This record gives sequence, C-alpha cells and structure tokens, in this order.
Amino acid sequence: MTPLPHLASPGWLLLLLALPLLAWLHHRRGGLGALTYSRLPAPAPQTRSSRIAGRGARPGAGRSRAGAVRLHLPFYARLAALACLVFALARPQLGYAWEESLTEGIDIQLVLDISGSMGAEDFQPKDRLTVAKQVVKEFIADRTGDRIGVTIFSGAAMTRAPLTTDRDMLASIVDAVEINSLPDGTAIGVALASAAARLKDSQAKTKVVVLVTDGANNAGAIDPISAAALCKGLGLKVYTIGVGSGGRVPVPLPMQDPVTGQTVIRRVLMNAPVDENLLRQIAGRTGGQFFRATDRDGLRRIFQSVDQLEKTPLQVKRYVRYREAFPPLVWAGLALLLLPLATAGLQVTAEP
Repeated sequence: MTPLPHLASPGWLLLLLALPLLAWLHHRRGGLGALTYSRLPAPAPQTRSSRIAGRGARPGAGRSRAGAVRLHLPFYARLAALACLVFALARPQLGYAWEESLTEGIDIQLVLDISGSMGAEDFQPKDRLTVAKQVVKEFIADRTGDRIGVTIFSGAAMTRAPLTTDRDMLASIVDAVEINSLPDGTAIGVALASAAARLKDSQAKTKVVVLVTDGANNAGAIDPISAAALCKGLGLKVYTIGVGSGGRVPVPLPMQDPVTGQTVIRRVLMNAPVDENLLRQIAGRTGGQFFRATDRDGLRRIFQSVDQLEKTPLQVKRYVRYREAFPPLVWAGLALLLLPLATAGLQVTAEP
C-alpha cells in the first residue's frame, strides 16, 4: 500500500488568492509612507581607519537595508503564518488504500478429494494429496484476478474457504488440509452440490468448479449426475481431474496393533480405480473437460490448461484509511506569528 495525500476541505485554499493582494498593499502603503518623514541617525564617533574604510560608500546604506529587512520581516512572517493556517483549514490527510481497479477474473470453486485413497504413494516423491495441494497452491498464486474458494470432501463435504481474493489465506487453508478429517468415502455428488451452493449467488459471467478426485462415487445422498445437472442449470462449468496411476498402489492406513493396542500406520496395496466414465459425463454435461493425471508433472500441466479459462471483468473495491496531517501546519503558523515578537525582543536587548 502506498500513502495517498488528500484534502478533506479544499475550498479553504481559495483564501490563498488573497496573499499576493496583501503583499502588494503592504509594499504600496510602505512606499507612500516613506516620504512623510525623515530619519537622521545620530553620528557615531569615527576613527581614522573607519573614515578611510567609509570613503566612497553611501552614508547610511547598510543601515537602511537592515531597517528595510526589519520593516518587512514581521509582515512576511504573518503572511507565511496565514498560508500555514489556510492549509491547516483545508485538512490535509495521509491515507493508505487498496486501489480500486478493473481486473479480468472468474469465480472458481476448487473441490479437493481427501478420502483415504488420496494418500496413495504413487505420485513420487509424495502421496497424491500432498502433490495435489502443491499444484493447487501454484494454480491459486497464478490466478491473481480471480475469486477462489475451496471445498474438501470424502464421505461428506465441507467448504473450507468461500470465494475470496486473499491468496495468502487460501494457501494456508490448502496447507492445512489433511486426509481422514471427514468421514471416509467418496461423495462426489454431495461435493458438487456444495460447490454449486457457493457459486449460485456469484455475479461473475464465468463460474467454474474444478473437481480433483481419485475414486468412484460410493457415498452421499446426492447422485453425481443429478449434481451435474444442477451445476448446468446454474451456469457452472465443471472441470474434472482424475488422479492416480491405476493398478494396485501402496496406501498408508491407520491400524490398531494387536499386541500394543496403539494406532500405527501400515502400508497396504490397494486397487483404487478412477471412474473416468462418470467424470467425463459430469464435465460433458456442464461444458467443461475431463483430464487424467498419472503423475505430478501431468497434474501440473492439467492445471496450466485450466488456467487458460475464459476471463471476465471483476470490480475490486477500494478501502481507504486516512490520518489527519494538519497539526504540524497549525504549530508552524503559531511559531511564525510569534517570530516578530522574538526578533523585536532581541533587537531591544541589542541596542545600547
């Protein structure tokens, strides 16, 4: 944020137009008054050296210049004081603002599967969810003009972030996503319906759901095809991304050790097929596309493709907080008003 200067009452600045007129009247009155009297300074005793130094100089020239300075100094001090007080009446302020601007953006709801199979370790060197989180954060960071929300799901769905432009908050929320934080299962229909509920009131021309999952729908009371029809009715595009290399993959699962009774993590070979047919139907019904990612680089390329989505203007509001800056001008004006009195006191004490 950059500081923004601002005048709360700029109409007072019209008083500054009177300053040149006051200066002209002062010098005109001072010139006429100089002819009404004469002042002969008392002769000071001179030595031989001072008489030699004074030869060729106009008598009283230095003293007359010093007198002119003393004559006009109080007036110009008062004039400067008036200028400071006028600026103070205009109430200068310093503000810090988020600039209002028109940017190109869309509304995107990211829907991320956190079921147990997302812990499969076939996206080396990490598991599927860890890699998906990293790629999603890169995607969020690149979409500077968009509002983005985050929904997580397994056997149930939960909105972790509504539509926002706060990139740091979104990155923190994605980092905090963990497997098994919701009931187990894969409720794709419920997740789509939850995302649609977040986007239905959006005023953006383009509204998009990006669904990232590695399984088949096996939970929830809402059928995925019905949820896709709901998204189509609301004008939402759904881009579906199926993640997983296919075949039997090692999945870490929490289990109870029969000897110690403690919960331990054991890796079990599991077959977690992606329901490509279902994901293609969802994307096709809503005008989106289906992608398949079998490794980290493939997932990154897919999100780069999604990054080429249609854009639409988005109005960003401007928030300003101002701080009053006129007190220094008031103190400067008072100091200038007192300056002639101080110089007069010094002159009196300096005279013999």
